[in-house]
Amino acid sequence: MQPLIDNARSFGDRPEEFARHGAGQSPQVLFITCSDSRVVPALITGARPGQLFELRTAGNIVPPHTSAHPTSEAATIEYAVEVLGVRDIVVCGHSHCGAVGALVRGDDLTAVPAVRDWLAHAAPRPSGTPEDPEVAEAVQCHVLTQLLRLRSYPCVQRGLTEGRLGLHGWYYEVHTGAVRTHRPETDTFESL
Repeated sequence: MQPLIDNARSFGDRPEEFARHGAGQSPQVLFITCSDSRVVPALITGARPGQLFELRTAGNIVPPHTSAHPTSEAATIEYAVEVLGVRDIVVCGHSHCGAVGALVRGDDLTAVPAVRDWLAHAAPRPSGTPEDPEVAEAVQCHVLTQLLRLRSYPCVQRGLTEGRLGLHGWYYEVHTGAVRTHRPETDTFESL
């Protein structure tokens, strides 16, 4: 913890670098990814402060849209699309994902009921090889499910219909740094 504290103490020593952030934000991309500490959107994309609007959830899950019980995820998506006017949404899954791995293996999650109940939103259960620590196939399938889920959000539907919004599925390998994108025309994940 101490190195993090030390950095935080000196972080504001360059006020001229941060002054422009007080005027607001205008990110072009909503980046939805896992809470996993090995996945750092700004490092992956090279984005600077103000360029990405981030939504991080366990397993990069986009819950089903329901107006009866709004979620923080729904509020973040709606704000990004309707208020900030992002042009693109990226759903980025990653190798060695604990959430997707637990689903593939059918792990007993009774000791962590909040995790168990959250992962229930990932339905359908991603297919894959339980012995594969990368769970690549399952994560890629899971990313596509989340993209499909996004399409059910009214603000996303409008953005797509009006041609002002694009959706992208990415797969990040934590052990190599490689990023692959889903190519709808071939239904495969290929290098960017």
